[in-house]
Amino acid sequence: MKILDRYILSSFLSTFATVFVILFFIFILQGIWLFIADLAGKDLDSYLIFKFLAFYSPKVVPLVLPLSVLLASIMTFGNFAENYEFAAMKSSGISLKRAMHSLAIFILGLSFIAFLFANNIIPQAEYKFINLRKSIVQQKPSMAIAEGQFSNVGSYTIKVADKYGDNDNLLRDVTIHKLSNLGVGTNVVIKAKRGELISNENSNFLQLILFDGNYYEEVPVKNYTEKNKVPFAKSSFKKYIINFDLAPLQKSNLDTDQITNTNNMLNVNELKYTLDSLEGNYKKDIVSYTENTQQRLTNLRTTQKNNTLKDTLLTDLMSIVQPNQIITVYDNAKANVSNIKFSIEGSSFDLQGKIKNINNHWLALYDKFVIAYACLLMFFIGAPIGAIIRKGGLGLPIVFAMVIFIVYHFINVFGKKLAQENGITPFLGAWMSSILLTPFAVLLTYRATNDIGLVNMNLILQPFHKLFNKRKTE
Repeated sequence: MKILDRYILSSFLSTFATVFVILFFIFILQGIWLFIADLAGKDLDSYLIFKFLAFYSPKVVPLVLPLSVLLASIMTFGNFAENYEFAAMKSSGISLKRAMHSLAIFILGLSFIAFLFANNIIPQAEYKFINLRKSIVQQKPSMAIAEGQFSNVGSYTIKVADKYGDNDNLLRDVTIHKLSNLGVGTNVVIKAKRGELISNENSNFLQLILFDGNYYEEVPVKNYTEKNKVPFAKSSFKKYIINFDLAPLQKSNLDTDQITNTNNMLNVNELKYTLDSLEGNYKKDIVSYTENTQQRLTNLRTTQKNNTLKDTLLTDLMSIVQPNQIITVYDNAKANVSNIKFSIEGSSFDLQGKIKNINNHWLALYDKFVIAYACLLMFFIGAPIGAIIRKGGLGLPIVFAMVIFIVYHFINVFGKKLAQENGITPFLGAWMSSILLTPFAVLLTYRATNDIGLVNMNLILQPFHKLFNKRKTE
């Protein structure tokens, strides 16, 4: 029996290694295509590009590993069935369940290794990858700003619709949010039609020149009750210059780590600690927002109690104000209402961003366990399918593997997106694909071990045979 186990294991390992290497390089090439705009034409040396790809490559393992297990399982067991090796095993009293025993133990060990890889190697690689991109930004500062998404540059968050020019230093439709002095939320928004990045290798500053835009600033107040009296400031400009300090980047080299913190750079223990902190801060913000709302309602009730006095004062005021000043009074009132609405919307947006950040950390935590379970799941889907279809090689097995994996990946992406927007719990979002495909794996394993087959074709073809025979007799 040990000889048979070694034969099955060696057959699977040779197929798995080949498939894994091929798929790994395919996904790496896809990564090169994604970052080709950042790498091409930037005068980067080959060693820097090699490090870039080396730190990026661990990110593709959660996709490549389950797909490799699935495809290798279908091909290995399909070859056994196609070459009647399973028939020989069964004639010797060895069932399919027993033949899968040694491989099941190996896949269980592979799942544990996948968890360790996701918990230790991938966060470190992500950490190095982000820092390396920062180092590349030091050499090519225009790469600090990405198209179509917000990019953090110092105390500013910048979004541009398009970058063009010889060095991508010309910008179109620029939107900038400046963090408040407290580091929470934004109180300055800058919008411009055009922009230009100017940098000098001998300078510690990156200069952004904006053209034809507007500057919006919310005037800070000490008491919340005074907020209604102070409107936001607005101004327009033909030219506006912002200087970004690049000194922190220039103090480090390509092999020096910098302080970064994202959910993909943390292991399980660090994620748990970070989640406790984030959820605690979120609860405090909810309490603060609730207290501010209650204060606003209290002021409104106090105002309602004095409606009679207000009506009298308003009548007297309107009799004093000149007709040409009435519009100004209404405009000021409208500005105050807009300011209140802007404040409420800003608080709501800030809370939504924080809950999304919490959900992303929960998803990152669950993903480390999902990749381990995905290896087991794909084995118990692939091995029965290979035994049932009785086809090896690179034909039909690839079709089945790609269809199953596309369904798995689509459900996985859909669940995560839904969980990020707080539509479902992060646990359900991360495990949705595994939960939906597990009954399918159990069903396939049951049918394969009992020689039932994938689909009973007689039940499908029987109505057509009856119809054909009926017409033939007529």
